[in-house]
Amino acid sequence: MSADDGGFGEGIATSDGDPRVLLGLNAVLSTLLGWTLIGGLSFLDVVAFSAINVATAAILIFTLTYAVTMT
Repeated sequence: MSADDGGFGEGIATSDGDPRVLLGLNAVLSTLLGWTLIGGLSFLDVVAFSAINVATAAILIFTLTYAVTMT
C-alpha cells in the first residue's frame, strides 16, 4: 500500500459506478414492485392480474424512479 492510497471509503465516495447496474436494479425492482401492486389490486378485485398489467406497472415505476434519480 502506498502513501497516496485514499482507502476504500474515499474510493467509494468518488466512484460514479456503472450506470448499467443502476438500470438493471431499477428494472428488476420495478418489476417486483409492479407484480406486487398488481397482485394486491387483483386480490381486491380492482384490476385483473395479467402480464400486460404487470409490465405496464413496471414500466411506469421504472420511468418514475429513473426521472427522479437522474434529475
